[in-house]
Amino acid sequence: MGRLILIDALAAVAVLAIWYYWLARYNRRKGAATLRWVESACSGRGGIVEARWLDRCRLQARLGFDSHWFENARVTVRLRPRPMPVEWLLSYWRKQRETVTFEADLDCAPGFHLEVVRHRWLTQKHTHIARRSKNWAVLRPGPVVLTTRTRWTQELTPVVNALMTSPGHNLISVRFRPTSPHLAATVALDALSDEHAAASFLGVVRDLAAGASAHRQ
Repeated sequence: MGRLILIDALAAVAVLAIWYYWLARYNRRKGAATLRWVESACSGRGGIVEARWLDRCRLQARLGFDSHWFENARVTVRLRPRPMPVEWLLSYWRKQRETVTFEADLDCAPGFHLEVVRHRWLTQKHTHIARRSKNWAVLRPGPVVLTTRTRWTQELTPVVNALMTSPGHNLISVRFRPTSPHLAATVALDALSDEHAAASFLGVVRDLAAGASAHRQ
């Protein structure tokens, strides 16, 4: 009996070791592919200066750009903790998303604090409501901004307009502040499926940076 328990324990350890090795390798390959797309999206105006793993599921890279683009730029790729089975299951249960966060300083620090979080609410008609809705007028409104600010200053308008009209990407969150990093933008990792999607993401970030600088011009 004791020998069988030992064999089972060794088999479990071997399975966990194989699980950890293959999924840690998968995470590293996925993170490296994301950084390659980001670097290709820089279109020769910048590149990766240094990359390192912060832990098992976070990869961070420093980016160097030409002047008048970004300063002290970095990208953080947050992956699911696949090598650890329990943590992986918890991340699925909590619906944690894999994300890419771009952070950088601007030529002129924003004179305001702004944090934007995007949400989408989807609904489906109940069957008995759908049968009675023949005379309903269905409208599809544009984006709605809900704000906690008591005063809406003019300098915020270009930033919010750039965010609401940005094509191709649904940013999870955007943050501006006077201290470093001045700009932080987060997007779902599955939205960066190739270098063209990464280029679109960087284009949106550039538009947001231009909007933050517009009131100072």
